[in-house]
Amino acid sequence: MIRLIVSALALASCAAVLVVAQAPSDITVRAGRLLDGRGGSRQNVVVTIRDGRITGVGQSSGPVTYDLSKYTLLPGFIDTHVHLLWHFGPDGRFVAGGESREDRVKAGIANAKLTVESGFTTVQSVGEAGDLDLRKALDEQRLPGPRILTSVRQINERTGGRGNPSGLATPDQLRAAIRDAQAAGADLIKLFASASIRDGGKQTMTDEQLRAACGEARALGLRTLVHAHSPESIRAAVNAGCTTVEHGNFATDEVLKLMAEKGTYFDPNVGLVLQNYLEHKPQYLGIGNYTEEGFAAMEKVVPVVIDMFKRALKTPNLKIVYGTDAVAGAHGRNIEEAVVRVRDGGQKPMDAIVSLTSRSAESMRMQDRIGAIAAGLDADLVAVDGDPIADIRALRKVVFVMKSGAIVRKP
Repeated sequence: MIRLIVSALALASCAAVLVVAQAPSDITVRAGRLLDGRGGSRQNVVVTIRDGRITGVGQSSGPVTYDLSKYTLLPGFIDTHVHLLWHFGPDGRFVAGGESREDRVKAGIANAKLTVESGFTTVQSVGEAGDLDLRKALDEQRLPGPRILTSVRQINERTGGRGNPSGLATPDQLRAAIRDAQAAGADLIKLFASASIRDGGKQTMTDEQLRAACGEARALGLRTLVHAHSPESIRAAVNAGCTTVEHGNFATDEVLKLMAEKGTYFDPNVGLVLQNYLEHKPQYLGIGNYTEEGFAAMEKVVPVVIDMFKRALKTPNLKIVYGTDAVAGAHGRNIEEAVVRVRDGGQKPMDAIVSLTSRSAESMRMQDRIGAIAAGLDADLVAVDGDPIADIRALRKVVFVMKSGAIVRKP
């Protein structure tokens, strides 16, 4: 009997040793300065991570896994509007179609690497079905890239309306298109309520169509991102209960106030997309609506957009999120949007950082996972060389990136 008890105790002891040996070890990161993404700032902080999640944020003087005491630590950046598969081909021109699925994913992999290494750990790519192929390739091959949410496709006033005399989709056809997008794997719905800025930006989806589309998405638990330039299209999207309005180049004070009153998120793309198109005019000119007239329209609207953004900042309670509409030529330069918002638009640096992190996470309904440095959230961390509160351009100087506890880039 004594021998059995001794054997049992020995086994229990061995099991305890085994459990201790298999217990996951903590990762610790020391920051000289920490900006938590929610407007808070602290000095000399250690972030503790286990199993890809933050378990603690506090003071510690002991040894750490990563000593970033010379840098500023922030949450992983979020871009709510990109097109990761857009790229230039071997001839240097924008690829508008005609390539293999494999080549398109290969280009997306390169863009994803540029994006995450510049500090963007989460993006919404809106949207084509190839985004799903890209996400799968990144996951299966364990390649560097941001967390990707996708709309899988884009829906406009004619989606599902083939065969109708007018060519326009009926409300029921749009509802069916929303259900089809969900079935195809969409994380959100992308709608075009207005024409491109190169075509004047006028309202294209009717008020009734927007009510049907956004109403169906809401019933299915899906968010809606609405491309809208004109005041009329913005007003229609807000009154239809859509989640987010993007661009808003010609937004009036009235519709800015309406968005604030209704709690609609606003993603004004003011600092990268237009500038990128103009910078890469030779690569786009002559393809689709990338005409001389289209480029003239984009050049003309740049100061208009900056003025709109200044008025948006003065609109009480307007929830401004961070999106760039990054296309070919812009991937890896997503942070330029923040630089322009602060430098030319007059946004406070801390407000720009909150928009870039926690506010965008909130708009994506992911605030319980990303967007801040806090216990319980995913360990998405970015360190930059310098103080972005003193000089927003410090956000360009990324030296360290961690996504879900895994190192993407380190000094």
